[in-house]
Amino acid sequence: MEKETIKVLLVAGVVIKKDNRYLLVQEKKPIAHGLWNLPAGRVDVGESIEEAAIREAKEESGFDVELIRKLDIFQNLTTDAVKHAFEAKIIGGELKYPEDEILNAKWYTFEEIKNMKDKLRNTWVFEAISIVENK
Repeated sequence: MEKETIKVLLVAGVVIKKDNRYLLVQEKKPIAHGLWNLPAGRVDVGESIEEAAIREAKEESGFDVELIRKLDIFQNLTTDAVKHAFEAKIIGGELKYPEDEILNAKWYTFEEIKNMKDKLRNTWVFEAISIVENK
C-alpha cells in the first residue's frame, strides 16, 4: 500500500512592535477577507525562511525590518501551512501596503488584539504576539 505524501506550505511572518503596539494587516483575499494577520506570506523556492520574513514584511507593510529572533513554529494540522514567526524591528521605510492584497494596516495594543481573537486570520497571530509580549 502506497503512502500518501503531504505537501506542506511554508509561511514566514513577523511580529513588529513599536510604541507598545503591534502591526497587523487586514487580508483582502477571498479566503480570509477582512481578517487580521501578521505581515506574512509564502516562502519562495530557493529563499530562506528568514529572507521570506524580511521580504514579506516589506511587501505587506512597506517597512524594512531586521529580524531579532525566531519566536516559534506553528502548525495545527498536518495539512496546514507551517508558519515560522519572527520578532522584527523597523530599520527603514514607511507604512505602505499593496491595496490589491491588503485592505488596511493598523497598530494595536496587546489588549486590543486579545479582544479581537475572532477577527484574526489564525491562532498563530495571537500566539506569536503573546511570546513577544511575555518575554
